[in-house]
Amino acid sequence: MAENLTDTGLETAPSPDLDYHALNAQLNLYDKEGKIQFDADKKAARQYFLQHVNQNTVFFHNLEEKLNYLVSEGYYEEEVLDQYDFDFIKSLFKRAYAKKFRFPTFLGAFKYYTSYTLKTFDGKRYLERFEDRVSMVALYLARGNKEVAEYLVDEILAGRFQPATPTFLNAGKRARGELVSCFLLRVEDNMESIARGINSALQLSKRGGGVALSLSNLREAGAPIKRIENQSSGIVPVMKLLEDAFSYANQLGARQGAGAVYLHAHHPDIMKFLDTKRENADEKIRIKSLSLGVVIPDITFELAKNNEDMYLFSPYDVERVYGVPFTEISVTEKYREMVEDGRIRKKKINARRFFQTIAEIQFESGYPYIVFEDTVNRENPIKGRITMSNLCSEILQVSEASTYNEDLTFSHVGKDISCNLGSLNIAKAVDSPDFALTVETAIRGLTAVSDLSNISSAPSIERGNRMSHAIGLGQMNLHGFLARERIFYGSEEALDFTNMYFYAVTYQAIKASTKIAKERGESFHGFEESKYYTGEYFTKYIEGEWVPTTDRVKEIFAGSTIYLPTPQDWKDLAAEVRENGMYHQNLQAIPPTGSISYINYSTSSIHPIVSKIEIRKEGKIGRVYYPAPYMTNENLEYYQDAYEIGPEKIIDTYAVATQHVDQGLSLTLFYPDTVSTRDLNKSYIYAWRKGIKTMYYMRIRQMALQGTQVDDCVSCML
Repeated sequence: MAENLTDTGLETAPSPDLDYHALNAQLNLYDKEGKIQFDADKKAARQYFLQHVNQNTVFFHNLEEKLNYLVSEGYYEEEVLDQYDFDFIKSLFKRAYAKKFRFPTFLGAFKYYTSYTLKTFDGKRYLERFEDRVSMVALYLARGNKEVAEYLVDEILAGRFQPATPTFLNAGKRARGELVSCFLLRVEDNMESIARGINSALQLSKRGGGVALSLSNLREAGAPIKRIENQSSGIVPVMKLLEDAFSYANQLGARQGAGAVYLHAHHPDIMKFLDTKRENADEKIRIKSLSLGVVIPDITFELAKNNEDMYLFSPYDVERVYGVPFTEISVTEKYREMVEDGRIRKKKINARRFFQTIAEIQFESGYPYIVFEDTVNRENPIKGRITMSNLCSEILQVSEASTYNEDLTFSHVGKDISCNLGSLNIAKAVDSPDFALTVETAIRGLTAVSDLSNISSAPSIERGNRMSHAIGLGQMNLHGFLARERIFYGSEEALDFTNMYFYAVTYQAIKASTKIAKERGESFHGFEESKYYTGEYFTKYIEGEWVPTTDRVKEIFAGSTIYLPTPQDWKDLAAEVRENGMYHQNLQAIPPTGSISYINYSTSSIHPIVSKIEIRKEGKIGRVYYPAPYMTNENLEYYQDAYEIGPEKIIDTYAVATQHVDQGLSLTLFYPDTVSTRDLNKSYIYAWRKGIKTMYYMRIRQMALQGTQVDDCVSCML
């Protein structure tokens, strides 16, 4: 008799007559020998095509007929195809189909056809196969460069590089949103900036990107307006306005509007800010769908360690005294000075109580995200301060304030941030026949995302993107790769591999960026004021020793095309960068990944799996099951889930990767249902001490009826 993997009571055996949904459900059942039925899921993927995809795909006699139809009917952008002669386009599609791509899992195929492929306007029939989507993405991103188009087809179909959802979904389509995953906006302490922020949130959300806004510079509740005391309503009403805006605007119904707001820990409204996520909060202040993030400087930890009160400073007064917005001040450096300054209004709360409150709110909601402000800015190679992050807490870039006229036109267009993302599959990248080319192709693809983005509706975003050319090359499938190689996540060998892999990626990414700068004769704005130009960025690589320390990891790299640079290589690269420049202000950021992991057959990001057989609820179809990549009945022991592994090993893994990533890494921590607020506080301290830059969600294992795992916190999955 078959045994259910999650104890829901179902007892059935595989049958060739079962449909794809039933076959996929066999993953949730052991066979008579007590083994997981991986073959049933492969059959489900095949049945999905036979029973559904093939029957609902529009038939064309040849490629020319298909492309003519898709252009004439307004499905494809003709301008994309006009960059190439038809013979090349035909050869590229043939190149794609010659790879004989097959989805290894049912969920991968289902996700692609549900969320990515081009459909008829009524949504009932498919106009693209996976190879078609890849080819159009490649043609779009290559911008007429045939060689780059071929490289992109090779890398994407091999699974080594996967563009983020907005790029893969939209590239080449006539009716589409933007290619960009998310946006970050500053809001300054005036009504014009608040109004512009809300308008930009609407415009950007309409185009399909998640939007994060920094509210730290807004004056607190009760602060004066035009010197009249007790006039300001504080930040909570602004949060309510933003929440309504995001619920209204989405990308043609394809992606729901999603927003986040960040507030500095030493803002006087910080406790009200956190209280908006309490389950029993008054509906007047309760924030249901907006994500929350807190920016915490080093001084806050020191105050908690010494059990001192922490002072909260009025942004209105700080700006009046120092002449710059609150976020441009290092609270750690100026803390004692501001405490003593009678011109700055302040109030105090207990520092330990502050951290206790964060833990309580995380128990209830999974929020807030955390940005370790001083760690982020110490590691920032670019001139300026980083004051916030994004909806997934991995984007860390400098920004510049905008100023406005009374009619909301710009008197000065500042510099805000867009997220141009895509990820490498670590397992496939290690297997690459040319690792350097894999990284360079990914960098070129993401460069096109930045260059081709048209965000004129938000001028500060457009200017920031044009000045910085910033991208975020991500990674996924770390746990899948480690398990494939019979390495336990968080072990000495795993940390050794993670360290050296990110070390190698960083070298090749910078090399690609300076190559592009040389080709174009252009560097990012402010390059000559960066640590790349001065060479300071390269010091740790030139003076340090970066080699594998375990025999197993030495063996892995020896059997791959991944080059591990020497100190002399770094010295030469530093000289090359100084001479030729760098095209990109920022190069790497590790997002959580989500849908793209399923279509790419990867474990999400670089965190551990959540379960060996993941259970998802997918629209009308209901439960769908996804097996951890590379898992077999013989290597199950290497697939400990995140709750078993625990937060320390996850933090250790992210810490070794963080030292090579110029931006952030979306770090989610997982706890058993016995966790306490004290345990969460220990994790904050451990992460801060290990040099972690940001923390995303925290999840507590909870089991619902019949053993189904509850996903407590899901948002902004790329």
